[in-house]
Amino acid sequence: MSELNNIALKIIGKGKGILAADESTGTMTKRLESVGVLSTPENRLMFREALFSSTSMTDCIGGVILYDETIKQISSKKTKITELISDMGSLPGIKVDTGAKVLAGSPDEKITEGLDGLRDRLKEYYKIGAKFTKWRGVYNITKDFPSKLAISSNAHALARYSALVQECYMVPIVEPEVLMDGEHSAEDCYEKTSNVIEKCFEELISHKVDLKGIILKPNMILAGNKSKNKISNDEVAKLTLKCLKNCVPSEVPGIAFLSGGQSELEATENLNLINKYNDTKFIMSYSYGRALQQSALKFWSKDIKDIKGTQKIFNHRAKMNTLAAQGNWSKGLEI
Repeated sequence: MSELNNIALKIIGKGKGILAADESTGTMTKRLESVGVLSTPENRLMFREALFSSTSMTDCIGGVILYDETIKQISSKKTKITELISDMGSLPGIKVDTGAKVLAGSPDEKITEGLDGLRDRLKEYYKIGAKFTKWRGVYNITKDFPSKLAISSNAHALARYSALVQECYMVPIVEPEVLMDGEHSAEDCYEKTSNVIEKCFEELISHKVDLKGIILKPNMILAGNKSKNKISNDEVAKLTLKCLKNCVPSEVPGIAFLSGGQSELEATENLNLINKYNDTKFIMSYSYGRALQQSALKFWSKDIKDIKGTQKIFNHRAKMNTLAAQGNWSKGLEI
């Protein structure tokens, strides 16, 4: 078994999941301002450190995706952030793409950039202590989108990124996110997501990426947020499983879903049902941002010095998702 496979299994094995704390400074500023907290490097670190030093980092969180600012910060205990996370029993990771930009040839779609200079940046992150990385491609659903151009160009970028990451002894998280924004049906989402994932693996295989040493981070199959034809959580789980069984090669050790705009409860309930029905060998876990942090952030904003209270909220959410990653969650367990 390869070392990369061991790292992947440590991150999402035994019900553990990933805390996506890789919000850019701009995104984190919006999050903090929305709850009335001034966005400074110190405040951004204070909130994140509260999460990184919580007990659920040992019990529930196998990996933390960081942003460039955060991975280079020093904790209040005068240790590196990567060391704080490692000491808690989790693995530090890093977002390495530089964002989605307008796609030349299809200006209503996006291409994720960041390949220039990536090899050198990866070496630096590895020295700091990163064990895995993340790169996100984004796709819109309309009658005409995602286009073949968007599907192929983003898949190519994800594959080149993954090859470079494995060359540097880290596990790449491959995140092709078909956005839930729009009026599309769940059936449309199923078809487009299938097209996107199939093309991603075609490119990954062409680039000789070791599929045993990656983690796939896809969206669940959902109707658009403006769709009049919503489907039940049960249908979400069954369609999501069907899509992944048809599109993901068996060598892939596991799948860590993004929450993609779902509420905390929805993201947990859907993950639980996916695991109830999971008849594959794939680990089905979570890589959530807002769906892990939002309640903790709201609580923290009322008194930013109440670290223990904030951690209690976060620990509960993490535990609920770890139970869901094992198919053992129920609504009765919620506060």
